[in-house]
Amino acid sequence: MLDLDWGQILDHASHLAVAYVLALPSALDREAASRSAGLRTYPLVAIGACAFLLVGESFLVDPTANARLMQGLIGGLGFLGGGAILKSQGNVIGMATAASIWNTGAVGMAVAYNRYEIAIVLAVLNFATLRLGRKFKKDLDLAGDGEADDGPRRDA
Repeated sequence: MLDLDWGQILDHASHLAVAYVLALPSALDREAASRSAGLRTYPLVAIGACAFLLVGESFLVDPTANARLMQGLIGGLGFLGGGAILKSQGNVIGMATAASIWNTGAVGMAVAYNRYEIAIVLAVLNFATLRLGRKFKKDLDLAGDGEADDGPRRDA
């Protein structure tokens, strides 16, 4: 018979919900800007990162094993973010999206380890950088052509 610990289920569900909610502002910002990663990607990255560490926490008692799990997760997040980076005619786009995906994974990881203060600060800084960075970059025209370097547009 299935032996469920409802207290543990609720605890893990609350962790996943916090990770999901903290990813939403950046996800909505990306979605509004018609970027390749947005409302579906960011929350899934946050809850996925959180879930991997919650599962590992339940049976990995050796700190070295936990460190290897985190290392693998960080590498996987980098690989996922790398998919958002495009190079075309000497221009690289998607770096901000890639970094933001990586940061969103860190939000989920922080939540898994009950480091809510870190998760909240990361989420706020991620959102502020995406929102304000686009405005400042456009104002300064750092790209030289008026295009923001924060990811491919779906309509491009």
